[in-house]
Amino acid sequence: MRLTIVGCSGSFPGPDSAASCYLVEAPFEDRTFRLVLDLGSGALGPLQEYIDLRDIDAISLSHLHADHCFDMSGLYVVRKYHPAGPPPKIPVYAPPGSDWQLSNAYGTTAPNGMTLPFEFHDLVDGLETTIGPFTLTARRTPHPVEAYAIRVENEGRVLVYSGDTGPDDGLAEFATGADVFLCEASFVESAENPPDLHLTGADAGRIAGKARVSRLLLTHIPPWTDRDEVEADLATTWSGERALVRPGDVVEL
Repeated sequence: MRLTIVGCSGSFPGPDSAASCYLVEAPFEDRTFRLVLDLGSGALGPLQEYIDLRDIDAISLSHLHADHCFDMSGLYVVRKYHPAGPPPKIPVYAPPGSDWQLSNAYGTTAPNGMTLPFEFHDLVDGLETTIGPFTLTARRTPHPVEAYAIRVENEGRVLVYSGDTGPDDGLAEFATGADVFLCEASFVESAENPPDLHLTGADAGRIAGKARVSRLLLTHIPPWTDRDEVEADLATTWSGERALVRPGDVVEL
């Protein structure tokens, strides 16, 4: 299983990164299966550095904030109007109502045009499903809108993506034994942070420690946040293998 960091800027695209987008690939039926985790603002452009957009096999959207889903509008155009003709529908696993919300964001009219290139499936707490070579499991997380952490398993290897979340003791159980824990760290300990919104590096380290993960990767750091401070916060709670991801990073699991 291979993870590519396409975009990792928190809350909005930064000068050197698109918002959240992660490409997960694994062999499947004599080819490579491509799962995209989130498709946030600005991500559709750099995603094309790694794959043809028509080769996406499935998408999972952790939640419906713009920095995690708004480039679905551009992908809609690609998959509906490409000169080579529309490819088959691809499954999109997302919170209930995503089809209409994304349709409204693009500006399609009834009947729901967003369902022409995409087949929507509801993410719900505890969902476990098979997508190509992957087993995908979802867990609801504390956030102002309905949001999910995603666990992706393939041939005994485990990637857990936190999505956006406030501090959550249950997330450690969900991430238990992960080979890679891709965890948001939008806040710093020195600030007065609102509850149930995001994590600090220290929060992420505590969760990783309880979960006994092999490798912790921090993501979703906003452009206005000092990465060195996030890393210093992390060092107070986690001494294992770690990194603050950047666009273009490739991780083999």
